[in-house]
Amino acid sequence: MSDLPILIAGGGIGGLATAIGLAQKGVASLVLERAPELGEIGAGIQLGPNAFHAFDYLGVGDQARDMAVYIDSLRLMDAMSGSEITRIPLDEGFRTRFGNPYAVIHRGDLHGVFLKACMEHPLVDLRTSAEVADYDQDGSSVTVTLASGERVTGRALIGADGLWSNIRKRLVGDGAPRVSGHTTYRSVIPTEDMPEDLRWNAATLWAGPKCHIVHYPLKGWKLFNLVVTYHNDAPSPEAGVPVTHDEVKIGFQHVNPVAREIIDRGQNWKRWVLCDRDPVENWVDGRVALLGDAAHPMLQYFAQGACMAMEDAVALAAELERTADLETALQNYQRLRRLRTARVQLQSREIGQHVYHPAGAHAALRNAVMQGKTAADWYDAVEWLYGSTGLEGAVSPETRRAAKAAR
Repeated sequence: MSDLPILIAGGGIGGLATAIGLAQKGVASLVLERAPELGEIGAGIQLGPNAFHAFDYLGVGDQARDMAVYIDSLRLMDAMSGSEITRIPLDEGFRTRFGNPYAVIHRGDLHGVFLKACMEHPLVDLRTSAEVADYDQDGSSVTVTLASGERVTGRALIGADGLWSNIRKRLVGDGAPRVSGHTTYRSVIPTEDMPEDLRWNAATLWAGPKCHIVHYPLKGWKLFNLVVTYHNDAPSPEAGVPVTHDEVKIGFQHVNPVAREIIDRGQNWKRWVLCDRDPVENWVDGRVALLGDAAHPMLQYFAQGACMAMEDAVALAAELERTADLETALQNYQRLRRLRTARVQLQSREIGQHVYHPAGAHAALRNAVMQGKTAADWYDAVEWLYGSTGLEGAVSPETRRAAKAAR
């Protein structure tokens, strides 16, 4: 069965990163994407240094860097008073500490980097309109059943099919995702439509009671990404639903006029109801494994969903290269990734509650604590996330040296 490809369910960032990671190790894959064409919905995403570590390991560091906007700081603003709470510099000191920059990028551009790499590599095969509905395995191969009824066989199956993963449904069986009750609205606007005095080269977050606003530049400063979130106890998941401007404004009537002005500039808003899942002990079944949101979906508050999926891809490719037995390799991959991703999942929830959305005395305490931190304090606090990829046990010293040289 060694001549069979590894099947990858899902052609998003995690699935394509996995395909190119495997291809670099000489392993063929077949990506099976449910949609009629390969692409990404959404707008901007943030990339911590750990994302760039992964880009370099996956051989797309230069291409990703060309697409990114390099911001000067992370700014936390009080959405009630309009004043700055704290600012974390992302200058040369930050880059030296963590070995890579912090940047922002359009999700479609990042997906395009991986798609181009996959399309140009002879060991990656891409199929659309091919939803993986189920699977079975016999100890030496895995056969998937597509929604069309067609059956496809491979050496293994990687479920990178997202929050509503059919592979997870079979493997974990933990039901529907957990609905957070937080609703996010996203917009992208031309830079000239952003209030001139707020065109900061920063990833800026305005934190208010049960709400927050995020904005940062994209696409070489041609656009600004706007993301606004508030608690409205939404009962069911949604993704990318077009909404009116009036609906967006409902959750922000109580915040500072400057913060409201940002929302007024938004256009063509779309709505998402945020969901995640609890961490699980196991996401491997023989020759089948989960990856990215299918394995460990998380809320947006740590800005790490895509980063964790790319780290998964690096770890998986490295383990399949160095471990002869495929099932053992998948178990090793899970062992390397399980606790790190669980920490990000759970801390994402905590940040949403205790940093982004508190009110009254809770918010005042947040402000006082954060205002007392130096840049060095902040860097120490995120060392576990940005200073490490969580891959040191998976990636060879030679690969680490090559990736470091690429930076």
